[in-house]
Amino acid sequence: IFAFLILPSFVVIPMSFGDTDEFMFPPQGLSTYLYEKYFFDGNWMETTRQSFVVAVLSTVACLFFGVTAAYGVVRGNFPGKRLVTMFLLTPMFVPLIVIALGLYMYFATLGLSGSTISIVVGHTLHGTPFVIVLCMAALRHVDPNLEAAARVMGAGRVYTLVKVTLPLLKPALFASALFAFLISFDEVVISWFLTTVYTQTLPVKMYSSIQWEISPVLAAVSSLLTLLAFVICVAGVLVQKDDKQETTQG
Repeated sequence: IFAFLILPSFVVIPMSFGDTDEFMFPPQGLSTYLYEKYFFDGNWMETTRQSFVVAVLSTVACLFFGVTAAYGVVRGNFPGKRLVTMFLLTPMFVPLIVIALGLYMYFATLGLSGSTISIVVGHTLHGTPFVIVLCMAALRHVDPNLEAAARVMGAGRVYTLVKVTLPLLKPALFASALFAFLISFDEVVISWFLTTVYTQTLPVKMYSSIQWEISPVLAAVSSLLTLLAFVICVAGVLVQKDDKQETTQG
């Protein structure tokens, strides 16, 4: 099943090295022609830049809201804790098309539809629950006595969080940032509802190209996105592996 799912990638990658303006497998000749068209085409690079800016901003927002929410849920003791946790994770279970439509109507009422900030908010809403899950799992493995010791020595809540808790969560924070960035960079449904011609992201540009013009540059872009996802997944695995080794040695 796994081989069946990744098989299209092994078809797209060779096609991205074709030397013509047509989709062809196997390619008749090998060249970097399609990659050159992608990197030197202003429209493709502008949408890539927009996706990068949105992904970075939403990643920072996801980390802020995700870490604070996870800390409050794991360390807090208050009535309705389970309901609050379920509410925070709701965006993971609601269909994206429903979230996208709701955000579109909401931002249209505020006059912000089509703006970069609306896309960032939408991606933050979509990515924060994944950060919460990762950080909650990591926090449960952090000894609360370490935080209590810091409080006894006179450290405040914020100082303890910044100087004691967050350094212990560094691998989880790094992995959360990577996945939040990837989720935002690849997101197309929410972006489709919230973008305009001037704030178009790369996935929306790719989808539009499939509808209106079947450009072979899509093969090059798809290959680069596959490489990006692979690098991020490997980096996340390596960080978690290093963390386990440090824990074992400790």
